[in-house]
Amino acid sequence: MPSQSHSNDIKGQDELVLVKGCLKGKPEMQTALYHRYVRIMFGVCLRYCSSRVEAEDILQQGFVKVFLNLSRFRDGSLEGWIRRIMVRESIDHFRKTRKSFFNNSVEFPENIIDESEDGLANLESTELMDLIKELPEGCRQVFNMYAIEGYNHREISEMLGISEGTSKAQYHRARQLLKKKIIVQKT
Repeated sequence: MPSQSHSNDIKGQDELVLVKGCLKGKPEMQTALYHRYVRIMFGVCLRYCSSRVEAEDILQQGFVKVFLNLSRFRDGSLEGWIRRIMVRESIDHFRKTRKSFFNNSVEFPENIIDESEDGLANLESTELMDLIKELPEGCRQVFNMYAIEGYNHREISEMLGISEGTSKAQYHRARQLLKKKIIVQKT
């Protein structure tokens, strides 16, 4: 077993060194990569899940995919690459386990989404994350993907297999529900 100082040295190493070490099958590098990103990625998975247990399952499946596909990683942010895997793994999990959490019959016109100041920006991040966890699954998925991960509605519709209008409607509904929750919190 490596000494504590050796372990700290590995944690501080460059991402590229970690990737190369993992690709060579070095267990200490795999462990270091996992420990470097596990907390951040657990937070990503937790945003998409109803429970911690579900998030842990998705996290583990996501890291399996990370290590199986690490040879595909190219220049750029390793954290961003891993995050995309975790988001897609979360989405795949919900497509497999939920029959339907979207109401595909609702379409909203393009201009229905009001981006004006609504109190969301004034919340602490932990408060906002707690409120997001309370959203219905469809709203939560779209809100996370659009507002936090930065996907556009076309990308969301392709990834989730829904129409762009449904994505916009779910986002609008999420914002409305969050606004109501904020008002209740303030009173």
